[in-house]
Amino acid sequence: MRIGTRGSLLATTQAGTIRDALIALGHPAELVIISTSGDRSAAPVAEIGVGVFTAELRTAIADDRVDLAVHSFKDLPTAPDPRFVIAAIPPRADARDALVARDGLVLGELPAGATIGTSSVRRAAQLRALGLGLEIRPLRGNLDSRLNRVGSGELDAIVVARAGLARIGRLEAITETLEPVQMLPAPAQGALAIECRSGDADLVAMLSELDDADTRVAVTAERVLLAELEAGCSAPVGAIAEVVESIDEDGNVFDELSLRACVAATDGSDVIRASGIGTADRAAELGRSVAGELFELGARELMDSQR
Repeated sequence: MRIGTRGSLLATTQAGTIRDALIALGHPAELVIISTSGDRSAAPVAEIGVGVFTAELRTAIADDRVDLAVHSFKDLPTAPDPRFVIAAIPPRADARDALVARDGLVLGELPAGATIGTSSVRRAAQLRALGLGLEIRPLRGNLDSRLNRVGSGELDAIVVARAGLARIGRLEAITETLEPVQMLPAPAQGALAIECRSGDADLVAMLSELDDADTRVAVTAERVLLAELEAGCSAPVGAIAEVVESIDEDGNVFDELSLRACVAATDGSDVIRASGIGTADRAAELGRSVAGELFELGARELMDSQR
């Protein structure tokens, strides 16, 4: 099987874990590097759109240059494309964001005016909402180059996905893992999407061996919420869904799906939050319900004011 992937260390590491898992199941597989326009551009992600990182991988699948592609799920557009199917969503890594700061500092210890780099409008908005007086700087490049900007003293800190640092073996660089109460992650952050042609039933069945049910329902709730908000994957929307064990009054244990979400003003002047609880078999309904609550609290007007 030919696995399409971007060429960065993070992307090839992520795709490599899927290749190795398939080989372990008896399915020979190899990586095929696809260069994307997003990788070749130096423009801010908010300007070019995250979809540029996935569109050319999808084209390679459609053109039969690869059989499947491994995406960071948060980079995929929410609008369905009938040519493709997400055949598997492996177990999710830690979805939280992480701070990498000089001198081992945590977020609350950074002085007012400290420079903090991020490529994400969502992260920048939530950082500003904390009211710490930080100076937000745009940040592009692979993870190693981002980390080097702190090590060189160019920036006081950066905020990146904890999952990415874990996958490239750089967890020791983290000075603080940011809890969702401080910063809600991007919908589907930490999850991988294994995508192939929708008509390839045999391949879909083979890849489904890698699917994780709890991750799929959580990511479904988050991405349905994002789609309902009609917000792009680079919008200032945060969400995290989790399958949690609950106990009824008779002592019976059962699973519930919790979803927390927010919409933030890009300047940090307002953050609208909502949450809900549902069942795993109604994940999409939970996403729509929490999105509806955000709308009732003024999310549409807030997002319209940012455009």
